[in-house]
Amino acid sequence: MPEIVVAAFYKFANLPDFRELQPPFLKFCLSQNINGTILLAPEGVNGTVAGSRESINSLMAFLKAEPRLLDIEHKESFTNELPFDRMKVKLKKEIVPLGVSGVDPNVIVGTYVSPEEWNQLISDPEVVIIDTRNDYEVDIGTFKGAIDPKTKRFRDFPAFVSKTLDPDKHKKVAMFCTGGIRCEKASSYMLQQGFKEVFHLKGGILKYLEKIPADKSLWNGECFVFDQRIAVGNGLIVGDHEQCYACRHPVSPKDRESPKFRLGVSCPYCFDNLPEKTRARAIERQKQNVLSKKRSDQ
Repeated sequence: MPEIVVAAFYKFANLPDFRELQPPFLKFCLSQNINGTILLAPEGVNGTVAGSRESINSLMAFLKAEPRLLDIEHKESFTNELPFDRMKVKLKKEIVPLGVSGVDPNVIVGTYVSPEEWNQLISDPEVVIIDTRNDYEVDIGTFKGAIDPKTKRFRDFPAFVSKTLDPDKHKKVAMFCTGGIRCEKASSYMLQQGFKEVFHLKGGILKYLEKIPADKSLWNGECFVFDQRIAVGNGLIVGDHEQCYACRHPVSPKDRESPKFRLGVSCPYCFDNLPEKTRARAIERQKQNVLSKKRSDQ
């Protein structure tokens, strides 16, 4: 098994003292040689980090020593190389920014559905399936029959609900996201908007890909992840996608065969609307990257 463990975790919890938690969180992670990012906000904690088996075990014990995070859960995947360059603990207004005040999954939240029960739920023709992730994430993979809200950011989700969904018409709604955090908050929001039966995938796509065998999976494509692996597939195996340095959109092997793809400079998703200044900076950056690699290989 590869030696690097990638752990994704979140917990909605009342943390009015979140600023005071930043220094000890950062100090502990640095002491354990853990890299990645942890977000702290009044509503809770959200993070993806990587390190050795021992260091990740230590981190989870450290987090659970805080009574408000006692039942925090995490998902794991594995890689041969550290997917983060450094460790950051950031302070935020929200750990997942919806931009609507008063939405609190600790007060009201949808029904959790395990990966093992998910296929049966989304196979029900009366269920509306919604992918709550951003458009570039949906582009490379999603569940069969899911609606793509075509959002650029999570703050766009309330407008999508207002324009597209009706509590009187859409009686059952099932939502999913990468690790479970977005759809948990989205389910709280939708219940506040009058939707009666709102379900969300517990542990998100990552837990589904970990638990459900490929021959029983209703997932199509790969799942975008926010680290240097770019995407994973069934069994959380690292996928075939890379990322365009100019626009950050994931690019498939087929995309990389396009004449609009230039390593470090452009891809089919941004070639036609890339500002010349941005293109020039990308070309120079790529040139420096090549020179740096040549020096390191000598």
